[in-house]
Amino acid sequence: MPLRPLPLVVALLSASAALAHSGVSNPAVKARMHTMMQIADNTKVLGDMAKGKTAFDAEAARAAAAAIAAHSASVTALFSAEEQDPKSEALPAIWQDFETFSRKSEALTLAAAEAAGSIQSEADLKPALAGIGGACKSCHMDFRKPQ
Repeated sequence: MPLRPLPLVVALLSASAALAHSGVSNPAVKARMHTMMQIADNTKVLGDMAKGKTAFDAEAARAAAAAIAAHSASVTALFSAEEQDPKSEALPAIWQDFETFSRKSEALTLAAAEAAGSIQSEADLKPALAGIGGACKSCHMDFRKPQ
């Protein structure tokens, strides 16, 4: 996976998630959005290190990856009920093919958990981020409204 688009993906995730939260009235949708924002914020930590915007810190990188794994582990449960809100970015395809959605969510959890256990040096960061970003993109392509 080319890494150049990754900073753009991280920036778009953060910006769109922040804007999407305003005006959400359904508490279940708000909880889902909060979890996704936590994932985006921690992905941004890794992306900023990969771009050189912040200094590489192996402990902080592992902590961010672990946080992504922890938050993504709850995604399937958060989406188990078909809750909607006008501000929701979730597509009905989630509930039409919940098995695939769950599998893709699990792929993110596994990629982030692997990253949390493997990032030791700056050289480990970009492959770890590519795995996390690839899992996010795979799910968003099928199950999130286009931005």
